[in-house]
Formats: sequence, structure tokens, C-alpha cells
Amino acid sequence: MPASFATNPLNYILRSESWACKRLQPHEGKIVCIRIPPIAHFKMIVLANGEMQSNTDNLEADTTLSILPAILPGLIMHDESAYDGISISGDALFAEDLITVSKYLKPNFEQALSKILGDIPAHRITKAKDSFFQWHIHLVKNLSDALGEYWQEERPIIAKSNAIKDFSRQLNELKHDVNQLEHRINQIFLKDTLNNR
Repeated sequence: MPASFATNPLNYILRSESWACKRLQPHEGKIVCIRIPPIAHFKMIVLANGEMQSNTDNLEADTTLSILPAILPGLIMHDESAYDGISISGDALFAEDLITVSKYLKPNFEQALSKILGDIPAHRITKAKDSFFQWHIHLVKNLSDALGEYWQEERPIIAKSNAIKDFSRQLNELKHDVNQLEHRINQIFLKDTLNNR
């Protein structure tokens, strides 16, 4: 996936949100690598004005943001919990600034579309987009719940928390019983030793 696919719309949004560009300007020249396996893997560099440019050089990234495809709908909808799923490596301050900018960038697609299509079609398209992403978020959540249940019940490769607690309790009881048995055996040996004297 070419980075320009991401940088062009991103820069369009950044130009309309001057605070975001100012937030990124101190990171001029730094490279971020965005990994969304297996969908995308690209690098962008921060320009002097705070906008982003695709980077095809083999330079090492200052920070890498790894994003699972399952959390993409949540990120698009600015679901706060989805941002916790982003894995960060490298320059943590740079990564935090990038994540903060993405959290609070709220592109007004409806306004941009209304200039091209008119107010009513733009409003309907925006509503349809919101509905689609809400549906997608619920679908991903339901699918992950179903897979979790399947792996716990049908193909038990994941243990239920109650089963883990029960196993831990049984293990502690067994440990206690072994300690008591060891104590009794020691008492019997001690008693035999005293009787044989």
C-alpha cells in the first residue's frame, strides 16, 4: 500500500486543523512507520510545516505504530478504547503526539462533500458512513466474542477465568496436603529414630 494513499487525505485534514500541524512541527524530520499487518506497511516523515510526506528511503523509523486490523473501525470512529490496542516501539513521545493528533482530528467530510455534491447528499452519505462503521464495530466485537467462546467451549485452547481460579484453588489445596503429609512423615521418622535409641 503506497504511503501517498494515506498522506494525501491526512494532509488535507491537517491543513484544516492548524493546531495539529503545530503539535507535529517539533518532530520535523522524524519518520513514523505504520504497520497494519497484513494490509499495510508504510513510512511517513514529518515536514517543517507539520504535514506528512511518504518516505520510501530505507531509513530506520523513529517510531513504529503497529495496529491490528480489528481495531481499525474503532480508530476511525475515535473509540477511546481502540487506541489502547496500538503497539508502540521507538520514540514514545513522538508516538504519543501522533496518537493525540489522530484522537482529536475530526475531519468534516460532510462539509467537504457538500461543496462537491450539495448539502443533502453529503449529509446522507455521512450518515450512511457512520452507520456502516457502527455496524462494523459491533460485527468485530460479536465475532471476537464468538471466537473466544468457541475456543473456550468447543476447542479449549483458552481457559475460562473461573476454570483458572478453580485450578489455582485446587493447586493450593494440593500444596497444603503435601505439606501436611511431609510433616507427618517427618514426625514418624523422628518418632522411629527416638524409639530406636
